[in-house]
Amino acid sequence: MKLSTKGRYGLRALIDLAQYSENGPVSITNISGRQDISERYLEQLMAKLKKAGIVESIRGAAGGYLLAKPMEEISVGEVLRALEGSLEPVECAGLEPGNGCSASDICVTKYVWQRINESINQAVDEIKLEQLVEESKKKQHTADRVSKTECGN
Repeated sequence: MKLSTKGRYGLRALIDLAQYSENGPVSITNISGRQDISERYLEQLMAKLKKAGIVESIRGAAGGYLLAKPMEEISVGEVLRALEGSLEPVECAGLEPGNGCSASDICVTKYVWQRINESINQAVDEIKLEQLVEESKKKQHTADRVSKTECGN
């Protein structure tokens, strides 16, 4: 399975939004500047995330985006599926009952695909946005300390 830029950039943008939305809506321009992602592309990603109920938009001069629910309730899997669609690396008609696969009753490999699909979904559903925000803060704190040390502070 290989994620496209939709999934990778969208997740980065959402982590940024979660970090900076504590004081109100965050603009596409601000996320774009911090994450080095084009505003046009971010607008497309945010539209998908809004449709999935992950973010909400606020209009007006002080508008922007907010999380639509607490970050501890948003899983990486939910975000990736909203942006990428299915995360299953193998589409197997035999996994769906009555889907017309003539070899479904005797096919053993469908169990391999099923286990892989279940493992991927379980892994991404267990990781919450809150965990990624905390990791990001730790990395930033470490980077800040290294930067101050290099500057002789």
